[in-house]
Amino acid sequence: MVISVILVTFISLTFVGMAVLTQMQIAQMKTFWYDKAQVAVYLCTDESQSENCVSGAATDDQKTLIEEQLDSDTLAPFINEYWFEDRDQAYENFKKQFEDNDIAALVTPEQLNETYWINLKDPSQSAVIQEGLSSQSGVDQVVDQRTYLDGIFQVLNAGSITAISIAGLMLLAAVLLIATTIRLSAFSRRKEIGIMRLVGASNRFIQTPFILEGVFSALIGSVLASAAVVGIVHYFIQGYLADRVMAVNFVGVPEALLVAPLLILVGALLAALSANFAIRRYMKI
Repeated sequence: MVISVILVTFISLTFVGMAVLTQMQIAQMKTFWYDKAQVAVYLCTDESQSENCVSGAATDDQKTLIEEQLDSDTLAPFINEYWFEDRDQAYENFKKQFEDNDIAALVTPEQLNETYWINLKDPSQSAVIQEGLSSQSGVDQVVDQRTYLDGIFQVLNAGSITAISIAGLMLLAAVLLIATTIRLSAFSRRKEIGIMRLVGASNRFIQTPFILEGVFSALIGSVLASAAVVGIVHYFIQGYLADRVMAVNFVGVPEALLVAPLLILVGALLAALSANFAIRRYMKI
Protein backbone atom coordinates (compact mmCIF):
# COMPACT_ATOMS: atom_id res chain seq x y z
CA MET A 1 0.00 0.00 0.00
CA VAL A 2 2.84 2.39 0.78
CA ILE A 3 4.39 1.67 -2.63
CA SER A 4 0.98 2.38 -4.21
CA VAL A 5 0.83 5.74 -2.42
CA ILE A 6 4.30 6.62 -3.69
CA LEU A 7 3.47 5.65 -7.28
CA VAL A 8 0.09 7.43 -7.40
CA THR A 9 1.58 10.57 -5.84
CA PHE A 10 4.49 10.42 -8.28
CA ILE A 11 2.29 10.10 -11.37
CA SER A 12 -0.33 12.66 -10.31
CA LEU A 13 2.22 15.31 -9.30
CA THR A 14 4.15 14.73 -12.53
CA PHE A 15 0.96 15.63 -14.40
CA VAL A 16 0.52 18.68 -12.16
CA GLY A 17 4.10 19.82 -12.81
CA MET A 18 3.80 19.43 -16.58
CA ALA A 19 0.45 21.26 -16.56
CA VAL A 20 2.03 24.18 -14.67
CA LEU A 21 4.97 24.26 -17.10
CA THR A 22 2.55 24.16 -20.03
CA GLN A 23 0.81 27.26 -18.71
CA MET A 24 4.19 28.96 -18.27
CA GLN A 25 5.08 27.98 -21.86
CA ILE A 26 1.80 29.37 -23.21
CA ALA A 27 2.28 32.66 -21.34
CA GLN A 28 5.85 32.92 -22.66
CA MET A 29 4.78 32.17 -26.23
CA LYS A 30 1.94 34.70 -26.05
CA THR A 31 4.33 37.42 -24.96
CA PHE A 32 6.80 36.53 -27.73
CA TRP A 33 4.41 35.98 -30.66
CA TYR A 34 1.87 38.67 -29.84
CA ASP A 35 4.67 41.23 -29.88
CA LYS A 36 5.65 39.99 -33.36
CA ALA A 37 2.09 39.80 -34.69
CA GLN A 38 1.36 42.19 -37.52
CA VAL A 39 -1.72 43.81 -38.98
CA ALA A 40 -2.18 43.03 -42.66
CA VAL A 41 -4.03 45.54 -44.86
CA TYR A 42 -5.00 43.51 -47.93
CA LEU A 43 -5.72 45.61 -51.01
CA CYS A 44 -8.40 44.86 -53.56
CA THR A 45 -7.81 42.56 -56.52
CA ASP A 46 -9.98 42.13 -59.61
CA GLU A 47 -11.61 39.14 -57.90
CA SER A 48 -12.31 40.78 -54.51
CA GLN A 49 -15.94 40.83 -53.38
CA SER A 50 -15.63 43.49 -50.69
CA GLU A 51 -17.80 46.62 -50.80
CA ASN A 52 -14.61 48.68 -51.02
CA CYS A 53 -13.56 46.84 -54.20
CA VAL A 54 -16.43 47.64 -56.58
CA SER A 55 -14.01 49.41 -58.94
CA GLY A 56 -11.63 46.39 -59.10
CA ALA A 57 -7.99 46.26 -58.09
CA ALA A 58 -6.59 49.02 -55.91
CA THR A 59 -5.25 51.97 -57.90
CA ASP A 60 -2.12 54.02 -57.27
CA ASP A 61 -4.27 56.91 -56.03
CA GLN A 62 -5.96 54.64 -53.51
CA LYS A 63 -2.59 53.36 -52.31
CA THR A 64 -1.43 56.94 -51.85
CA LEU A 65 -4.51 57.70 -49.73
CA ILE A 66 -3.87 54.62 -47.61
CA GLU A 67 -0.27 55.65 -46.99
CA GLU A 68 -1.44 59.15 -46.08
CA GLN A 69 -3.78 57.56 -43.55
CA LEU A 70 -0.95 55.47 -42.10
CA ASP A 71 1.25 58.58 -41.80
CA SER A 72 -1.54 60.72 -40.37
CA ASP A 73 -1.59 62.05 -36.81
CA THR A 74 -4.46 59.66 -36.08
CA LEU A 75 -2.72 56.36 -36.88
CA ALA A 76 1.00 57.13 -36.90
CA PRO A 77 1.33 57.25 -33.06
CA PHE A 78 0.23 53.58 -32.92
CA ILE A 79 2.54 52.33 -35.69
CA ASN A 80 6.12 51.24 -35.19
CA GLU A 81 6.75 50.63 -38.92
CA TYR A 82 4.97 49.51 -42.08
CA TRP A 83 5.96 48.32 -45.53
CA PHE A 84 4.33 47.50 -48.83
CA GLU A 85 4.33 44.03 -50.44
CA ASP A 86 3.43 43.98 -54.15
CA ARG A 87 1.99 41.00 -56.05
CA ASP A 88 5.37 39.69 -57.21
CA GLN A 89 6.73 39.68 -53.66
CA ALA A 90 3.52 38.08 -52.38
CA TYR A 91 3.78 35.40 -55.07
CA GLU A 92 7.40 34.59 -54.18
CA ASN A 93 6.49 34.30 -50.50
CA PHE A 94 3.50 32.14 -51.40
CA LYS A 95 5.66 29.75 -53.43
CA LYS A 96 8.14 29.43 -50.57
CA GLN A 97 5.35 28.72 -48.11
CA PHE A 98 3.70 26.09 -50.32
CA GLU A 99 6.71 24.80 -52.23
CA ASP A 100 5.76 21.15 -51.59
CA ASN A 101 2.07 21.67 -52.29
CA ASP A 102 0.35 21.35 -55.69
CA ILE A 103 -1.64 24.50 -54.98
CA ALA A 104 1.45 26.59 -55.73
CA ALA A 105 1.13 25.76 -59.44
CA LEU A 106 -2.51 26.89 -59.54
CA VAL A 107 -1.98 30.42 -58.21
CA THR A 108 -0.86 33.42 -60.25
CA PRO A 109 0.46 36.76 -58.97
CA GLU A 110 -2.72 38.52 -60.14
CA GLN A 111 -4.80 36.44 -57.70
CA LEU A 112 -2.83 37.56 -54.66
CA ASN A 113 -3.47 40.73 -52.68
CA GLU A 114 -0.98 43.52 -52.48
CA THR A 115 -0.51 44.18 -48.80
CA TYR A 116 0.58 46.78 -46.30
CA TRP A 117 2.20 45.03 -43.35
CA ILE A 118 2.06 47.02 -40.11
CA ASN A 119 4.00 46.49 -36.89
CA LEU A 120 2.29 48.21 -33.98
CA LYS A 121 3.93 49.71 -30.93
CA ASP A 122 1.24 48.00 -28.86
CA PRO A 123 -0.24 44.93 -30.62
CA SER A 124 -3.40 45.17 -28.49
CA GLN A 125 -4.26 48.45 -30.28
CA SER A 126 -4.94 46.74 -33.62
CA ALA A 127 -8.60 47.79 -33.48
CA VAL A 128 -7.51 51.40 -34.16
CA ILE A 129 -5.96 50.36 -37.49
CA GLN A 130 -8.97 48.23 -38.37
CA GLU A 131 -11.38 51.08 -37.68
CA GLY A 132 -9.24 53.58 -39.57
CA LEU A 133 -8.70 51.55 -42.75
CA SER A 134 -11.50 48.96 -43.04
CA SER A 135 -13.79 51.40 -44.84
CA GLN A 136 -11.02 52.89 -46.98
CA SER A 137 -11.58 52.58 -50.73
CA GLY A 138 -9.21 50.00 -52.23
CA VAL A 139 -8.90 48.01 -48.98
CA ASP A 140 -10.23 44.46 -49.24
CA GLN A 141 -9.83 43.61 -45.54
CA VAL A 142 -7.73 44.40 -42.49
CA VAL A 143 -6.58 41.32 -40.57
CA ASP A 144 -4.95 41.17 -37.15
CA GLN A 145 -2.63 38.15 -37.18
CA ARG A 146 -3.26 37.65 -33.49
CA THR A 147 -6.60 36.07 -34.45
CA TYR A 148 -4.64 33.19 -36.00
CA LEU A 149 -2.55 32.82 -32.85
CA ASP A 150 -5.64 32.77 -30.63
CA GLY A 151 -6.78 29.49 -32.18
CA ILE A 152 -3.39 27.89 -31.51
CA PHE A 153 -3.34 29.07 -27.91
CA GLN A 154 -6.90 27.84 -27.37
CA VAL A 155 -5.77 24.34 -28.41
CA LEU A 156 -2.76 24.57 -26.09
CA ASN A 157 -4.96 25.78 -23.24
CA ALA A 158 -7.39 22.92 -23.85
CA GLY A 159 -4.48 20.46 -23.62
CA SER A 160 -3.28 22.13 -20.42
CA ILE A 161 -6.77 21.99 -18.88
CA THR A 162 -7.02 18.30 -19.81
CA ALA A 163 -3.69 17.60 -18.09
CA ILE A 164 -4.83 19.53 -15.00
CA SER A 165 -8.11 17.58 -14.92
CA ILE A 166 -6.30 14.24 -15.13
CA ALA A 167 -3.86 15.39 -12.46
CA GLY A 168 -6.79 16.46 -10.25
CA LEU A 169 -8.44 13.04 -10.54
CA MET A 170 -5.16 11.31 -9.77
CA LEU A 171 -4.54 13.57 -6.78
CA LEU A 172 -8.00 12.64 -5.52
CA ALA A 173 -7.09 8.98 -5.98
CA ALA A 174 -3.86 9.60 -4.06
CA VAL A 175 -5.72 11.28 -1.19
CA LEU A 176 -8.20 8.38 -0.93
CA LEU A 177 -5.39 5.84 -1.15
CA ILE A 178 -3.41 7.60 1.58
CA ALA A 179 -6.49 7.64 3.83
CA THR A 180 -7.13 3.93 3.19
CA THR A 181 -3.49 3.06 3.81
CA ILE A 182 -3.43 4.90 7.13
CA ARG A 183 -6.62 3.28 8.33
CA LEU A 184 -5.36 -0.21 7.39
CA SER A 185 -2.08 0.52 9.10
CA ALA A 186 -3.91 1.64 12.25
CA PHE A 187 -6.17 -1.41 12.12
CA SER A 188 -3.18 -3.76 11.87
CA ARG A 189 -1.74 -2.15 15.01
CA ARG A 190 -4.95 -1.97 17.00
CA LYS A 191 -3.47 -3.96 19.90
CA GLU A 192 -0.56 -1.54 20.23
CA ILE A 193 -2.98 1.40 20.05
CA GLY A 194 -5.11 -0.19 22.79
CA ILE A 195 -2.08 -0.64 25.03
CA MET A 196 -1.00 2.97 24.44
CA ARG A 197 -4.46 4.18 25.45
CA LEU A 198 -4.33 2.08 28.61
CA VAL A 199 -1.04 3.69 29.70
CA GLY A 200 -2.51 7.18 29.11
CA ALA A 201 -1.10 8.17 25.70
CA SER A 202 -2.94 11.09 24.14
CA ASN A 203 -4.69 10.84 20.78
CA ARG A 204 -2.17 13.25 19.26
CA PHE A 205 0.72 11.08 20.42
CA ILE A 206 -0.91 8.00 18.89
CA GLN A 207 -1.90 9.74 15.63
CA THR A 208 1.43 11.41 14.84
CA PRO A 209 3.34 8.29 13.62
CA PHE A 210 0.53 7.40 11.22
CA ILE A 211 0.38 10.93 9.83
CA LEU A 212 4.15 10.97 9.38
CA GLU A 213 3.94 7.63 7.55
CA GLY A 214 1.54 9.15 5.00
CA VAL A 215 3.59 12.33 4.67
CA PHE A 216 6.89 10.47 4.14
CA SER A 217 5.29 8.23 1.49
CA ALA A 218 3.88 11.26 -0.34
CA LEU A 219 7.20 13.11 -0.01
CA ILE A 220 9.03 10.29 -1.75
CA GLY A 221 6.46 10.41 -4.58
CA SER A 222 6.75 14.22 -4.72
CA VAL A 223 10.55 14.14 -4.98
CA LEU A 224 10.33 11.53 -7.73
CA ALA A 225 7.76 13.69 -9.57
CA SER A 226 10.00 16.76 -9.26
CA ALA A 227 12.96 14.79 -10.62
CA ALA A 228 10.80 13.50 -13.49
CA VAL A 229 9.64 17.02 -14.41
CA VAL A 230 13.20 18.37 -14.38
CA GLY A 231 14.37 15.36 -16.41
CA ILE A 232 11.61 15.78 -19.02
CA VAL A 233 12.46 19.46 -19.45
CA HIS A 234 16.22 18.86 -19.63
CA TYR A 235 16.35 15.78 -21.87
CA PHE A 236 13.19 16.05 -23.97
CA ILE A 237 12.16 19.72 -24.20
CA GLN A 238 15.62 21.33 -24.16
CA GLY A 239 17.62 18.36 -25.44
CA TYR A 240 15.25 17.36 -28.27
CA LEU A 241 12.48 19.84 -29.08
CA ALA A 242 14.53 23.02 -28.68
CA ASP A 243 17.06 21.82 -31.29
CA ARG A 244 14.33 20.99 -33.82
CA VAL A 245 11.81 23.80 -33.27
CA MET A 246 14.03 26.86 -33.06
CA ALA A 247 11.18 29.32 -33.64
CA VAL A 248 9.86 28.66 -30.12
CA ASN A 249 11.61 29.69 -26.92
CA PHE A 250 10.81 26.71 -24.69
CA VAL A 251 10.76 26.68 -20.90
CA GLY A 252 13.99 25.43 -19.38
CA VAL A 253 15.40 23.78 -16.29
CA PRO A 254 15.22 27.02 -14.19
CA GLU A 255 11.43 27.06 -14.64
CA ALA A 256 11.24 23.35 -13.78
CA LEU A 257 13.25 23.98 -10.62
CA LEU A 258 10.74 26.66 -9.64
CA VAL A 259 7.90 24.14 -9.99
CA ALA A 260 9.66 21.38 -8.01
CA PRO A 261 9.22 22.93 -4.51
CA LEU A 262 5.53 23.51 -5.32
CA LEU A 263 5.07 19.80 -6.09
CA ILE A 264 6.79 18.76 -2.87
CA LEU A 265 4.68 21.19 -0.85
CA VAL A 266 1.43 20.04 -2.47
CA GLY A 267 2.29 16.38 -1.94
CA ALA A 268 3.19 16.82 1.73
CA LEU A 269 0.17 19.03 2.45
CA LEU A 270 -2.35 16.68 0.82
CA ALA A 271 -0.84 13.67 2.55
CA ALA A 272 -0.88 15.38 5.96
CA LEU A 273 -4.51 16.47 5.63
CA SER A 274 -5.65 13.10 4.29
CA ALA A 275 -3.78 11.08 6.91
CA ASN A 276 -4.90 13.36 9.72
CA PHE A 277 -8.55 13.05 8.66
CA ALA A 278 -8.32 9.25 8.28
CA ILE A 279 -6.67 8.58 11.63
CA ARG A 280 -9.02 10.95 13.48
CA ARG A 281 -12.00 9.06 12.05
CA TYR A 282 -10.44 5.75 13.04
CA MET A 283 -9.67 6.90 16.60
CA LYS A 284 -13.33 7.83 17.08
CA ILE A 285 -14.52 4.35 16.09
